[in-house]
Amino acid sequence: MTAAEKERAARSVSADAGRLIGLSERLHAHPETAWQEHRSARWVAETLDEAGFTVTPAYLGLDTAFHATYGSGPFRLGLCAEYDALPGLGHACGHNLIAAITAGAARALAPLADTAGLTIEVYGTPAEEGGGGKIELLERGAFAGLDLAMMAHPAPVDVAEAEAFAVSHSHVSFRGRAAHAAAYPEQGVNAADAFTIAQVAIGLLRQQLPHTVRVHGVMTNGGEAPNAIPARTEGRWYVRAESLARLAETEEKVWRCFQAGALATGCELEITPESKPYAEFRNDERALLAYRRNAERLGRRFDDGSPARRMNRASTDMGNVSQLVPAIHPYVGIGSLPALNHQPEFAAHCVGGDAEKALLDAATALAWTALDVAAG
Repeated sequence: MTAAEKERAARSVSADAGRLIGLSERLHAHPETAWQEHRSARWVAETLDEAGFTVTPAYLGLDTAFHATYGSGPFRLGLCAEYDALPGLGHACGHNLIAAITAGAARALAPLADTAGLTIEVYGTPAEEGGGGKIELLERGAFAGLDLAMMAHPAPVDVAEAEAFAVSHSHVSFRGRAAHAAAYPEQGVNAADAFTIAQVAIGLLRQQLPHTVRVHGVMTNGGEAPNAIPARTEGRWYVRAESLARLAETEEKVWRCFQAGALATGCELEITPESKPYAEFRNDERALLAYRRNAERLGRRFDDGSPARRMNRASTDMGNVSQLVPAIHPYVGIGSLPALNHQPEFAAHCVGGDAEKALLDAATALAWTALDVAAG
């Protein structure tokens, strides 16, 4: 791809700066959680419709997904937009920036689609934060046949390669029997005790788990009153591992910890998946090299020794896409340190000067990378 065409793409992103920053700020100010992103999906789709994309809302039967296309070239490029927020934390993972970056790259490439031989497909993908929106889309036929799928994710520092864990998301509940805690304690079956036993067992299990495994969760319901034996407790638990195969092995050990709580207390245990498992990420090396080269050309710096780079180990349903088609999922630094992803302080950094520069740089780098890979 010629330098002139890359410069044209960069100028397009620059000319769109106000629109893209405005989109990011609007999403940031109105966070919507998984499967509830009705306004967010519409706003991102409208930004593409304005640039001449053909937009399909409620794509493949998912209310907050969309599909937008432009061009008819032989190289099928998929760009993924995420826009869901975290419960209670807003855009503390910066999905407002992801959506704007994707829109920026797509809009910059549209005028070049014919000469570059591109068919540009933008996928609005809901519920990345635990809901597995991309997996639902995959199972309905999305992404099939793409030559390359891309997106860029905000982080404290720049990292080119994703090394995401596979992960499962589960809802756990214990059901016991309520009783007056002072008058009739022997009549109760304590669901809170069951959860405590399970958590202690998991804590002990961690000593025997490899460093590539993570187990963590929260109790979302621990009882109603201190003078009543809790009849029901609930929680959400994630298990992560370096591959889907290791994830399945680890889950068996973790579920036995919850079974121990049920056995010891006499409670009934129910474990329900919240989504299908997220796969580990497989990077396309040619696209990854091109992205790193293009980002460095824009002045981005990759500090491979920084402990803050570990955001690239975070799980994503983009991993499932990468198992089907060539893909990259680079991370763009927003200058947030010491704030890290999933902290309220990080959400505050996802708007403003450094975030705006990251948005425009990442949109440009993704556009340039698409041009390089499509050119062979």
